[in-house]
Amino acid sequence: MSPEGTPGPPKLPGTMVYTYLGPEGTFTEAALLQVPGADEAVRIPSTSVTSALEMVRSGHANAAVVPIENSVEGGVSATLDAISIGQPLRILREILVPITFVLAVRPGIELDDVRRVSTHSHAWAQCRNWAEMNIPKAEYLPASSTAAAAVGLQDDSSGFDAAICSPLVASRLGLNVVARDIGDVSDAVTRFILISLPGLLPEPTGADKTTVVIPLPEDRPGALMEILDQFSTRGVNLSRIESRPTGAFLGDYFFSIDVDGHIFDARVADALKGLHRVSPELRFLGSYPRADHRRAHVLPHTSDPAFEAADQWLESLING
Repeated sequence: MSPEGTPGPPKLPGTMVYTYLGPEGTFTEAALLQVPGADEAVRIPSTSVTSALEMVRSGHANAAVVPIENSVEGGVSATLDAISIGQPLRILREILVPITFVLAVRPGIELDDVRRVSTHSHAWAQCRNWAEMNIPKAEYLPASSTAAAAVGLQDDSSGFDAAICSPLVASRLGLNVVARDIGDVSDAVTRFILISLPGLLPEPTGADKTTVVIPLPEDRPGALMEILDQFSTRGVNLSRIESRPTGAFLGDYFFSIDVDGHIFDARVADALKGLHRVSPELRFLGSYPRADHRRAHVLPHTSDPAFEAADQWLESLING
């Protein structure tokens, strides 16, 4: 059971069941295959991030892998929004996948013949400069994923003659590749998360990350600073902060934040308690190991022993 008393992942029959943003051959599937045991588990592609998370919430999958951040484009809004509302979920781990793109075309099409190209919006953003230089007359058509664009390339009625996709899916489908390594940034990386229903938290490793969603309780001068102060005064570093509209009305936002550290670290726990006083609708999304294994820099006065010594000092004053 979790600290809130929420039940853990459903007990599905047989082996573990994972879902991921499909179809087969996406970078998300490549991320899932980094999870120990996933290669022997049931893997079910989902058509969207929302449908993948709903499979977990409904008990049809034990966990889902979805993209949350890209080193070029930043946060994946579909994921940030979907995990901020609805039945609570927990992030169990993060996975980093280097991103490489190819341009695949229909048979008989050459690079100069490309007039309509399809891919996921994040992939297009990462290849836009290359496209402007090499296929300047091509029109972009959005796809639900890079793999979906590649699959659509095999359908004569899809309406496009080229797809930007991963080398893996192009190879699997036997597509004709006319250009490789077309990303504008050669070392682009996408961050994925493994997410499940609330249960036991991963143990702290010393190189951890905690993710929270914080609604802005009141739109007034200093409201954001009051939130940030809860972290800074306790020596908690923020590795990511993004604002997203709640959809309630124009100007109403929540903040999606990653911090260095684990909820079991005294400085992080104390910051979360302070945040809950400021914004009671705070949503805790999990504490989990960092994929890059980078340890947090902790100042002496914000270490666990420093917090423990302060608690003992205060108790001694109260007890006389």
